[in-house]
Amino acid sequence: MSGLVNALVIVAVAALVITRQFRASRIDTDRRWWLLPGILAVIALREPDLLGARHPNESALVLGAELIVALAMGAAWAWTTRIWVEPDGAVWSKSTTASAAVWGVGIGLRAGLFGVGALLGVGQSSAALMLGLAATLLVRSGLLVRRAQSLHQAPAHATAYGAPVPRFPRKERV
Repeated sequence: MSGLVNALVIVAVAALVITRQFRASRIDTDRRWWLLPGILAVIALREPDLLGARHPNESALVLGAELIVALAMGAAWAWTTRIWVEPDGAVWSKSTTASAAVWGVGIGLRAGLFGVGALLGVGQSSAALMLGLAATLLVRSGLLVRRAQSLHQAPAHATAYGAPVPRFPRKERV
């Protein structure tokens, strides 16, 4: 894909994900939460200009830093997202203002990396940005699903084999 198409895909996916995350949404732990990040990663990795041909070492260094920032941003975004369990057992999530701050810091760091790349003479493609977005979404989604699964507790009235345990009222001793 061309750089313009990649940029449009990145903007569209980021806008969709960000706007959806600031509304309460149900977390479905059985869903394929890794599918969208996987598609973005495949699209980014298919690009031939992911690493610069003139400065491959410096380009790999900047790409590695981009991925580290993306992973940290995904983890911070997941941990600043509020999750709760409804009485029916459904787990919901909603991003907070701290999540918006994580996005702001992440965008600032990525802009700084772009500046460092420009100083090193590394031509950065939109594929690197797309790969970073995929890493951010993958880490965030994975951590949210894990947090949601940890909120589901086994019912207190069931035994390990599923047979109910009779409960007798405790007797108070005088």
